[in-house]
Amino acid sequence: MQQRRLGRTELSIPALGLGCTTFGREIDEQTSFKIMDHALEHGLTLFDTAESYGGGNARQYRRESQGSDQERELSNEMHSSELIIGRWLRERKCRDQVIVCTKVGPGNDPQNIARAVRDSSDRLGVETIDLFMLHVWDEVVPIDESLDALTQQVRAGRVRAVGCSNFTGQQLATSLKCSEQHGFTRFEAIENIYNLVNTAAEQDVFSVCAQHEVSFVSYSPLGAGFLTGKYTPDRNQLPQGSRFDVMPGHCEIYFSSHSFRMVEQLRQKSEEMGQPMALLAAAWVTSCPHVSCVLFGARRLAHLDNAISALKQGIDPRLRQELQKLRPV
Repeated sequence: MQQRRLGRTELSIPALGLGCTTFGREIDEQTSFKIMDHALEHGLTLFDTAESYGGGNARQYRRESQGSDQERELSNEMHSSELIIGRWLRERKCRDQVIVCTKVGPGNDPQNIARAVRDSSDRLGVETIDLFMLHVWDEVVPIDESLDALTQQVRAGRVRAVGCSNFTGQQLATSLKCSEQHGFTRFEAIENIYNLVNTAAEQDVFSVCAQHEVSFVSYSPLGAGFLTGKYTPDRNQLPQGSRFDVMPGHCEIYFSSHSFRMVEQLRQKSEEMGQPMALLAAAWVTSCPHVSCVLFGARRLAHLDNAISALKQGIDPRLRQELQKLRPV
C-alpha cells in the first residue's frame, strides 16, 4: 500500500483508509471484524471513526466483570463503532499496525474535548489516539480555545496529531494562522467529502492544504453509494438497508436533477468502457494528486476490493479529465 506523509509530522498514512461509520449501525460486530481483518491484510491501516458513529447492531460479547465472565447485550450500545474497533484491537493484538483516527462530537469547548479524548481512548482501549479531529466547526467556541485544548492533549501524550473535518478552506486557514500565532499544535489533516458529484473541496480547501502541507483525507468517494447508480429520484423507493435508507439525510445532499444527470452520464461511460460505475468513481478520487488518503466504508468485503482495484488500476489522466468534465446537458 502506498504511504503518504501526514502533514508535517513523522507519521505516515496509507493511500486507502477504512471508514468505520457502518460498524454497529449497518453491520454487526462479527461482520465488522471481518472487514477490519480484510483491511489490515491489504494495507488499509488507517481506521477512521468518531464518538458519534454506531449504535444498533453490535453483537453480544463476553466481558470480565468482578472476577467472572458475564454476557452483556450490546444490540443498542452507543458509540459502538469505537467499541467494536477497541475489541478487535485487543483480540487481534495489532495496535501497532493501525493508525486510529477519531473525532469529538459537536461542541469544541475545552471541557468537551478533554472528555471526548478520555472517553474515546477508553472505548478504543488505546493509551494514545493517533489522529484526533474536531468533527465540525463550532460557531460559538473560539478556535483558539479549541486549539489550546488540543495542544494540551498532545503535550500530555494522549493524542499524537490533530486535525479537523468538514471545515471550509477559510476555516482551515484561520485555524492554521491561530496555531502559528499562539504556538498551538496545528491541524495536520483535514477530512472532507470529495467525489464526482461533490467537488467543493477543489475550490478552496485544496489550495490551503497545498500551501501549508496539510494532508487532505477524503470521505464518501462513492457518495454513500449514490454513484453506483442504485438510486432513483423517488425517495419512497430507497433500496431497503441501503445507506440512504438507514440515513435518509443523504437524500438532501445528493438528490437533485443535476446529480442524477451526472450519474446517468457516468453510467453511459461505464457501459462504454465495460467497467463498473463504482470502480470508475473510486478511481477518479484515488487518482487525485491533492488527496493523501481516501476513506472507504464497507458492509461487504467486495466494497474494499473495489477500492483496492481502483487504486491498483488507476485511471488514465485523459479519462479522469473526461469524467471530471461530466456535466448535465
